[in-house]
Amino acid sequence: MKKFKNLVIGGIRQKVFNLVLFTIIILILVYGVALFYQSRKLASIVKDSSDSQKNTISAVSGDTMKAVLENNLTQSVQMEAYIAKTLFDDAEGVVTVIADYAEKILSNPGGFPYQRVSLPDKDKDGDISVQVLTEEGVSINDPAVSAKLGLVGNLADLMIAEYEKANIDSCYVALPEGAMLLVDDHSASKFDEDGNIISIPIRERQWYTGAAEAEKLTYTDVTTDLFTGNISIMCSLPIYSNGKLVAVIGADLFLNDVSKAINDTANQGSFTCIINQNGHVIFSPQKEGTFAAFADEDENDDAEPADLRESENKELAAFIKSALKDNTELELITIDGEECYVVGSPIQNLGWTVVSVVPKTLADMPASAMLDQFNDIQNNATAAYRSATAKSRLTLIVLLVIATAGAFANALIMSKRVVKPLEIMTERVKSLGGDDLLFEMDDAYRTDDEIELLAESFAMLSGKTLEYIEEVQRVTSEKERIGAELSLATRIQADMLPNIYPAFPDRKEIDVYASMDPAKEVGGDFYNFFLVDDDHLCVFIADVSGKGVPAALFMMASTIVLSNNAAMGKSPAQILRETNEAICSNNREEMFLTVWLGILELSTGKLTAANAGHEFPVIKTPDGKFELLKDKHGLVLGGMSGAPYKEYEIMLKPGSKLFLYTDGVPEATNIQEELFGTDRMLDALNTVPDASPKDILQNVRTAVDCFVKDAEQFDDLTMVCVEYKEENKEKT
Repeated sequence: MKKFKNLVIGGIRQKVFNLVLFTIIILILVYGVALFYQSRKLASIVKDSSDSQKNTISAVSGDTMKAVLENNLTQSVQMEAYIAKTLFDDAEGVVTVIADYAEKILSNPGGFPYQRVSLPDKDKDGDISVQVLTEEGVSINDPAVSAKLGLVGNLADLMIAEYEKANIDSCYVALPEGAMLLVDDHSASKFDEDGNIISIPIRERQWYTGAAEAEKLTYTDVTTDLFTGNISIMCSLPIYSNGKLVAVIGADLFLNDVSKAINDTANQGSFTCIINQNGHVIFSPQKEGTFAAFADEDENDDAEPADLRESENKELAAFIKSALKDNTELELITIDGEECYVVGSPIQNLGWTVVSVVPKTLADMPASAMLDQFNDIQNNATAAYRSATAKSRLTLIVLLVIATAGAFANALIMSKRVVKPLEIMTERVKSLGGDDLLFEMDDAYRTDDEIELLAESFAMLSGKTLEYIEEVQRVTSEKERIGAELSLATRIQADMLPNIYPAFPDRKEIDVYASMDPAKEVGGDFYNFFLVDDDHLCVFIADVSGKGVPAALFMMASTIVLSNNAAMGKSPAQILRETNEAICSNNREEMFLTVWLGILELSTGKLTAANAGHEFPVIKTPDGKFELLKDKHGLVLGGMSGAPYKEYEIMLKPGSKLFLYTDGVPEATNIQEELFGTDRMLDALNTVPDASPKDILQNVRTAVDCFVKDAEQFDDLTMVCVEYKEENKEKT
């Protein structure tokens, strides 16, 4: 033992010092190892818990989205199949009604008079007319042919009536003598370039041979219409008398709208297609791959499309066979190397089926987004935990250096304070899973240090997880409700506007056609036209400020007020004044609308009009072109109570046309942010200035679409065209 000044080296003091120092070091090492082991163990448990929660989130979200997808897709595809069936029911109904009457006539030829029928007349193009077509070498002057045609001519009125009320494009009665009686409204298509009537091989056509062979009502394959080039399908039924074929009754359905509707279903990889009874894809927006439509399929095409019922993809082949027979459940099938959800619903009349396809990646997008957010929260919690742990270690070292004498006691206290809450937390984290995902704070975790911070992070993480799951379910339900309500609002708004054409089939002196395409599900544009009395036609068009549901509601109230005032026989200026007062009296939202309103006296052609801040009307004289009529504008309706409105008069001669529109036409914008403008609108109107009102509106809409192309439609497109054909000779 040596003594150096006051420091004793060796001896009992040294041994005690060494023992205490050794004990402290051992305690520090033991405590450090225990703390390191517990931290690693907790980190492993946290990782396992995180993986379990991820799997739970993915499973719950996936099951929820699959259930929603199955419900929506099934309802959608069944509705589309039902709509298609209804379309073909119309054709079957027409054919059956005509066939019943035809059978009575042909079975009792002596009981019906001879009716005169004639060949197609170009001048009747656009009007519903009865026409006679024959095969080459067959003459209607042949006594046998003429007598048979004169007999079936008794069906003319019935065929016209059925054509007018049903959604068909023509109906006809074909005779074994090589002649047929046909009703449609495009007689000019029956002539070739030299002006000669086209002869067709009636008894060789698929609709004739198919019905004769089947001896029952049949449908042809999808084909190209011989006269118009439109995509069509024919429904036909044979008629027998004394066991002999005496006629074939048929009706044509143009399927251009069906083709367009199918093409419009393409959305981010999902789409709908139609497959016929032979397993051929006949309508599809897909240009390549398994579901690509077979192009230009007609009666004379020798090419053979793929039969999906015989596909090498066994799952797909089995699905197609089931879908052709009955409604299918949602199935997951690998198609062209990609997993897709598919569902089908048959069109019973034809043996076709409607199939909807949604890529699985598209359906999984919400779950992927939620997992990304979960990872962000987890990373933040882990960083907070690591930072807190580092600070805790530094604090422990400083305390051990400062309080060497109390190291052992402090070590025991810290062990109890740190390790015990961690063990409780570890056991609770282990128990998380399944439906029990909520980690709640407990008094054991409230240590006022990093342990409490870690527990709070776990509580926040589990709470956010449950919120995300509930939010996915709530948002999905809300989107379904809003989609259904907007769809209903769109139909209600469309039903409020005139939409049956021809609008006045008994009034030959006028022809009116209108269209309204809202920028959103519902819009603020509206129009109306109606006969105030036998000699006065009221026409107006309006544009409500704003878009969407508020504008649509304001539009509904405004059109009722305008129509009611006009129906009372008031002048245009008086109608606008009283409508303005009605709107201003209760317009807390300060909405307004522009209106052009005119009353046409049919006996004289005098048009009396007034303009409340609306676009200039466009007038075409009988021998001239469409030109803007820069009339004087009054203040918009709803702008100010007591606003004055003036009216003016124009004399329309027979052959004159009036074109009305909203600002959505001239202000249509392409991707270069250029406006369509009135000059382009006038050019479109004057492309075929003598066309019918319906074709004039179509010309303008085609010009707008070609100009805008892929740019989004920001405003409603509404147009009205009135043609004053001739004076009403019955008026004095």
